[in-house]
Amino acid sequence: MTSHVEQQVAARIAAARIKVQAARERRDELGAARRRGLAARHAAKLRRLAEQEQRTQQHQDDDEPEEAP
Repeated sequence: MTSHVEQQVAARIAAARIKVQAARERRDELGAARRRGLAARHAAKLRRLAEQEQRTQQHQDDDEPEEAP
């Protein structure tokens, strides 16, 4: 049979383990969300750069004089 003090210590240890596990899960979730956000921002940047390149090419094509036959 365990004493009241031993039971209290065991309860505190269990609570600490639960707290550590919850913190670990929270960090993992935040890390996953951060990676998804970074990937989304990177994809958006690449889309913007591609669109900008298309507009630049379109303006260059518009500025070129047409050849006479």
